[in-house]
Amino acid sequence: MNKFLSSLSVLVVACATAFSATAQEVKGNAQAGEKKIAMCIGCHGITGYQATFPEVYKVPKIAGQGAKYIVSALSAYKKGDRRHPTMRGIADNLSDQDMADVAVYYESLGKVEGAPALGKAADGNAQAAALVAKGGCVACHGDSFSKPIDPSYPRIAGQHADYLFVALKSYKSEGHATWGRANPIMGGIAKQFSNDELKELAKYVSSLPSELKTVPQAKFR
Repeated sequence: MNKFLSSLSVLVVACATAFSATAQEVKGNAQAGEKKIAMCIGCHGITGYQATFPEVYKVPKIAGQGAKYIVSALSAYKKGDRRHPTMRGIADNLSDQDMADVAVYYESLGKVEGAPALGKAADGNAQAAALVAKGGCVACHGDSFSKPIDPSYPRIAGQHADYLFVALKSYKSEGHATWGRANPIMGGIAKQFSNDELKELAKYVSSLPSELKTVPQAKFR
């Protein structure tokens, strides 16, 4: 376990350094982003909306998600590191500026003036606690699972459990042209677990207090 966590720490530092060194900073504009979300709201602007590929699951809450993570995720779909036909088609139509604008807009939806900062997450049951420890989840996502050590990593507390489960499984997927995620850190972590364990882990993380939410657009309220 100690050897694995040590290796994980090295990978985290290396990836964070590489991201900082190579990513071109594009400043987003939330007002501009609000005018560019037509392709987003049909799924992410409907409470409880479910995707059906490659299985049925609720699409992720992205309001309140970190802007740099949203940009990172969209860029990964565009490059093919994340494989999903619908998201690839959307990302292909977005410039770097579009991504930055949309990302800042969605991050702004989670900001509530005077809201208390999320503290350390409550422990789950014994199985959940063991799984969190095994995966070293707090090393990247923070004690609250909503304060990642690098802004290009996601806030995951309170995210839909079925989405988290599908996302975690996707890091184990190899050789599929239309499904899966290429990420050496998450791939190494996810492959330690059975699917039943990933489901339990997702259930626990989903139960935590969160800054994430779905903000329905007027046409879907």
